[in-house]
Amino acid sequence: MTHALVHLCRHGQVENPQHVLYGRLPDYHLSDLGRRMADRLGEYFTGRDLTHLRVSPLERAQETMAPIAAAHGHLPVVTDEGVIEAWNHLQGHVLNGVDSDLRDPRLWHYLVNPFRPSWGEPYVEQVSRMSSAIRAAAEAADGHEAVIVSHQLPIWMARRSAEGHSLVHNPMRRQCTLASVTTFEVSDEGIRFAGYDEPCRDLLPATKRKGFVAGA
Repeated sequence: MTHALVHLCRHGQVENPQHVLYGRLPDYHLSDLGRRMADRLGEYFTGRDLTHLRVSPLERAQETMAPIAAAHGHLPVVTDEGVIEAWNHLQGHVLNGVDSDLRDPRLWHYLVNPFRPSWGEPYVEQVSRMSSAIRAAAEAADGHEAVIVSHQLPIWMARRSAEGHSLVHNPMRRQCTLASVTTFEVSDEGIRFAGYDEPCRDLLPATKRKGFVAGA
């Protein structure tokens, strides 16, 4: 019988002065503050019974995982495409402020259906791949704990599914701040939401404390 705790961590703050929706674009790295957040996560998991680490292939996630792995004797890290950021038709665009690319009518057809959603990867597909990754991590850490470093929306979709809530939601109400930890208890009976923590809350810019940052 499988039984493990799986902690899903969102990566730290990214260097993105242009406020681009970076999505799966390469070469978006942690900022100085993001590296402090990653170090804090390394401290947070010190002493925990971690036996398995899994991470998105994107740089910001890999850089967030590094201090966690180092704190556990450089435990091997599995890179998993299944926990990558959601794909988005709008990646590469600026979506906030007076210079928002959403002023361009040619992009409006991506916004017509929030239920699928029409702008990117269907919510149900995110749940499917995240659930598979969570179960794989639990099986690898059976009887112990695992950490997955991923991204806000896929983590939130995994939690909404585990709690039996509708996947359609208001992005401003996501509880998944930078470098937060969403924990699941995984057994043969299923994936159950077990808790949420914000080890880096004191480091968060005031505007980020409700959790939502476009494309993170």
